[in-house]
Amino acid sequence: MTLFNLPDFQQLQETILHCTSTDVEQALTARHPGIHGLAALISPAAEPFLPEMARRSALLTSQRFGKTIQLYAPIYLSNYCTNRCAYCGFAASNRIARRCLTLDEAEAEADILLERGFQHILLVSGEAENMVDVEYLEAIALRLRDRFAAISIEVQPLSTAHYARLFKAGITAVAVYQETYDQEMYKQVHLSGKKTDYNYRLETPARVAAAGMREVGIGALLGLTDWRAEGLALGLHLAWLRKNFWSTAVTVSFPRLRPAAGAFAPLVPVSEKNLSQLIFGLRIFDPDVGLLLSTREEERYRNGMLGLGPTRYSAGSCTAPGGYSNPDQTDGEQFSVGDQRTVEEVSLSIAAKGFDPVSKDWDAAFQTER
Repeated sequence: MTLFNLPDFQQLQETILHCTSTDVEQALTARHPGIHGLAALISPAAEPFLPEMARRSALLTSQRFGKTIQLYAPIYLSNYCTNRCAYCGFAASNRIARRCLTLDEAEAEADILLERGFQHILLVSGEAENMVDVEYLEAIALRLRDRFAAISIEVQPLSTAHYARLFKAGITAVAVYQETYDQEMYKQVHLSGKKTDYNYRLETPARVAAAGMREVGIGALLGLTDWRAEGLALGLHLAWLRKNFWSTAVTVSFPRLRPAAGAFAPLVPVSEKNLSQLIFGLRIFDPDVGLLLSTREEERYRNGMLGLGPTRYSAGSCTAPGGYSNPDQTDGEQFSVGDQRTVEEVSLSIAAKGFDPVSKDWDAAFQTER
């Protein structure tokens, strides 16, 4: 399998800093801005152009996705983890209430979301193969696949064969975030566990696509290092996946660090303005990519970004295992949620701005094989 080779992180930073206002103007008018265009759009030189970038991003989003905003919700299966990631509430060194849902408990959580109208769910767990293995995920998928339009997973990286097995069982997409594309920073914040292997994680989206998954999600955890260079790395990774796995859809997420057990503070501040510039830049760079904005962000910001670039919103989220069945439960969360609204409240806000909250835009019957 051809592997994705990322340029040196410092080289990415230098490329961005050398961009001028002329480069930004050219990127805004180009039909295909390319990587250099993306570098210009997320550079400091582009900051005076943010209103124009927002308009361009909104136009492209409307042309490709219409008035729809897809809604999804996560189900946290387990918060056991064998890794020590400095920024994560699930880190093995943190003293939190640990729990792994039984199959019946996971199904009950899914039924609650089904009653709330969700058709797209994301199964999430800490990275502990002894608690959440392929057999466990397969069993859950077989139970749920006939009730939901799409089931995604965000768990430890797996082999191509295991992803193919889960696809056959009913999993349709995999999210695997590199966290940071800066190898030096990666070493500093991933202290122990299998996640310390930077290259194995970097190669995971390719294994997902090679297994035949319908979709793969990538992203960087914003707040660890230079967000502009992370954005350019995301663009390079996205373009490489497009070229080598054209039949697999790709989405990009923009998680900003949130308060969590361990009290890790962002190393590099990333403002809402910065986040917006990154989102606009990636939308202009790739008009067809799905862009996710989760409940990590506050209600005010998420409402303001409607129609400007993001195409998927999580809603009514809980980040603790069993949290939908026990809404008062807070110990054991991966991070604190920024937008506390219910799915009904989020849907009303979307509709109030003239957009359509969509719970289902896919059906397994569309696939030729199952």
